[in-house]
Amino acid sequence: MGTIKGKALVTGASSGIGREAARRMAQEGFQVIASARRKDRLDELAKENSNILPRPLDLSDAQELEKFCQELSSLSEPISVLINNAGFSVRGAVEDVSLTSIRNLFEVNLFALIRVTQACLPGMRRLRKGTIVNLSSIVGKFPFPTSGPYSATKHAVESISDALRMEVRPFGIRVVTIRPGVIATEFNDVANRLTSDLLSRTDLDYKPVYQAYGAAMGRLFSNISIPGPDLIANLILEAVLSDSPKAVYSAGPLVDEILGQRARLDDAAFYLFMSEKTGLKDLKI
Repeated sequence: MGTIKGKALVTGASSGIGREAARRMAQEGFQVIASARRKDRLDELAKENSNILPRPLDLSDAQELEKFCQELSSLSEPISVLINNAGFSVRGAVEDVSLTSIRNLFEVNLFALIRVTQACLPGMRRLRKGTIVNLSSIVGKFPFPTSGPYSATKHAVESISDALRMEVRPFGIRVVTIRPGVIATEFNDVANRLTSDLLSRTDLDYKPVYQAYGAAMGRLFSNISIPGPDLIANLILEAVLSDSPKAVYSAGPLVDEILGQRARLDDAAFYLFMSEKTGLKDLKI
């Protein structure tokens, strides 16, 4: 397989962007620790390339996470590339999403990301090099209706990434944020399953809100082709292999149309833009 370029860790590697990123890193010559909850998926992935080491892990389990982080801290060869990809979403109006669900979102999408990063940083500092890639989302810069809790976790990932980027630069460590638009992965299927039928559970007051927003999203996506995870996995590899990666990479549907507007408009103007785009501007109940 040639010379190993270093040791990488990819979280959420059993499907979607994480799986494709692990494949590319292994093909490029990195020894990749691929972590996720589904052992069978990881074993399948490991059969494709001897550079992939499967490591089943439930990031929502505090004891499992801490044990894993102790393992990372004691590796003879430190992690030099960390791809924090694991994450999930629960959808619903803020009033409809339980605090327990929101806490679970933050445990996986933010707190586990921070803890794994903390475990990898001492080794990177010793090497005086390393790359940390944090998967955010376009909603890390703005929320859609019903995406408030998930967007909040990604806003937090953006802030942690921005602070960390400055803190570890003196050690030769690079921090990259990736903001995908909508990507065709199992992510949406999982979100829909966890959310189930919002309309059957919400208060009557909210039904027109969900319906108007749903119709607006249907119109928005009617002529959009949704790309697969390869688009983002290629960006991750580009960032990892670059001598001077950008701080942030964005790709996928709605990046120009909405994320671009977030950068151009002030808060009041963007609020009106999104209210119209989501079908809620003229809704009165």
